[in-house]
Amino acid sequence: MRTDRFGGPALSLFRMVIGLLFLCHGLASLFGVFGGNRGSGDPVPLGQWPGWWAALIQALCGALVLVGLFTRPAALLASGSMAYAYFVVHQPEALLPLRNHGELSVLFCWSFFLIAVLGPGNWALDTLLRQRTAQAVALDAGERRSVPA
Repeated sequence: MRTDRFGGPALSLFRMVIGLLFLCHGLASLFGVFGGNRGSGDPVPLGQWPGWWAALIQALCGALVLVGLFTRPAALLASGSMAYAYFVVHQPEALLPLRNHGELSVLFCWSFFLIAVLGPGNWALDTLLRQRTAQAVALDAGERRSVPA
C-alpha cells in the first residue's frame, strides 16, 4: 500500500486542527469565551500589551491557518508570536518547558513553523486559488495560440 498519497490530506488535517485550537485560544482571550483568558472567565483588557495583541494574532492567524488562506505568512507570524511568548513569558521562570509551563507555546511555535515550511496541504483555499489561477493562465495561453496572426 502506498502511504505517500496520504501526505497532503494528513498535512491539511494537521493544519486545520492546529488552526482551530489557536483560534479558540485567541477567542478565549479576546472575548472571555471557552473559559476566558487563562481560565479566568474574563477577556484580556482591550489593547493591553502584549496579551490583547497576542490574542488578536491568535484569532486572526488561527482562522487563516484553519481555512488555508495566506497559510505560510499566517503560520510564520503565529510561530513567531509563540516563540516570543516562550522566551519572554515562560523561559525567565525556568529553562525547560516542563518547569516553566511553556509546553503549549513550544508546541504551537514548532507546529506553525512546520506548516509555514510545508505549506497548507491539499485541502486549503490557497491550493484552490492556485489551481484556479493556473487554469486561467492555461486557458488564456491556449486562446492566444489559437488566434491567427
